Amino acid sequence: MTECRQVLGSELHYQAMVYSSLRNQGQVPAQQVGMNVKMWISNLVSDLFKTLDARKREGFQGGFEPIPDVCLFSPGIEGDWRRRNNRATLRHLLLAIEVKASERSGGRLSAREIVFDIEKLAAHRQEAQARGSTFHPVMMVIDTAPLLAERMMGASLKQAQDAARELSVSLLYLSPSETLEAVLG
Repeated sequence: MTECRQVLGSELHYQAMVYSSLRNQGQVPAQQVGMNVKMWISNLVSDLFKTLDARKREGFQGGFEPIPDVCLFSPGIEGDWRRRNNRATLRHLLLAIEVKASERSGGRLSAREIVFDIEKLAAHRQEAQARGSTFHPVMMVIDTAPLLAERMMGASLKQAQDAARELSVSLLYLSPSETLEAVLG
């Protein structure tokens, strides 16, 4: 957390910091941790993924592909989370983390975008459960913009907390002065 507060970076930078922490401090083998892992899911069961699939042009429908920012897998994945290995990828997924960062100039993270990512994580877990497995979904918000006007508003954070609680998604929030850990599920 200290390092996240020391730098002002993009979401990709913070994703790399999470990956590095899992590898170095968490001692997670390289064959079990991935970034931006594409997981094609067909025969959808979740309402959200069905809706997102229906919005795609004809010819591109028939499933949805969530792409969690950082993933932790069981050893059985054996370092193979390619698209063509999608069933095993979903079966061996243990932890999926979405990262949002306050990186915009003159703007701030909105409740809508955080809640939407929370909903996608919950739908992704629902798809895994329908196939006999499950994983722990985590929404991580790095809200370290130096200007208060570029950080989330209290009401937006409350909406994100409520959605996370309702959908049993863990929410980790970090600002220059506040740390919130709501581990659910």
